[in-house]
Amino acid sequence: MPTTARSGIKKARRAELTSPPVRRAVSFYVGLVQRYGEPGAGAAGFSECATNYSQGKAAMWYDATSAAGILESPKTSTVVGKSGYARAPVVYTPTSGWLYTWSLGIPVTSPHKEAAWRFVSWATSRGYIQLVGQKLGWADLPPGSRLSTYANPRYKQAAKAFAAPTLQAIETADPQHPTVKPVPYVGVQFLDIPEFQDLGTRVSQQMSAAIVGQEPVHSALSTSQKYAQTIGNGYRR
Repeated sequence: MPTTARSGIKKARRAELTSPPVRRAVSFYVGLVQRYGEPGAGAAGFSECATNYSQGKAAMWYDATSAAGILESPKTSTVVGKSGYARAPVVYTPTSGWLYTWSLGIPVTSPHKEAAWRFVSWATSRGYIQLVGQKLGWADLPPGSRLSTYANPRYKQAAKAFAAPTLQAIETADPQHPTVKPVPYVGVQFLDIPEFQDLGTRVSQQMSAAIVGQEPVHSALSTSQKYAQTIGNGYRR
């Protein structure tokens, strides 16, 4: 993804997807998936990976903490109680510091802002959490949405394998210092610019092409660099 580098007081937006650390990381990842990943890994998203793991067809899955409830719910998984949960591996930092969320927003163009706000308020309330637990199962509660969830005895019991590690990961993430080197933005992984989603899709497609062997890693990163730098150049003007 595009990174922002410091140069004295001047801040120049400069993509670094062809830098040695990125090349090493992507080469390691692509090689790992090619040797040990599931068949069709280049096209496997969250749903495909969740199905493989929850049906006992995979030994390890690296993804978001939101996946844990799927794996520990008897309705969706055959491996309930058989998994351990650990933080992502790191090289230079104490933790990966990953922190992301799905957020609820109300467009300024909405003709029903008040009704939308009432829905958002309800969907993020303690009452909603209680309703989900009672109707769907306590392991299925949306993780990370409310601190009080982690004090709920029923949730702590149903999610005992992953609740504590999830809360610890959230509390130790540092959005103010998200990278090895200093950067002048706040946030982990996500850049709050309109182009970010499309850029992520384009870069992901390049990584998938490398995984399936359609192009080498250096070529995929070179193309990704051009995408990112084009956006970065726009913000330098």
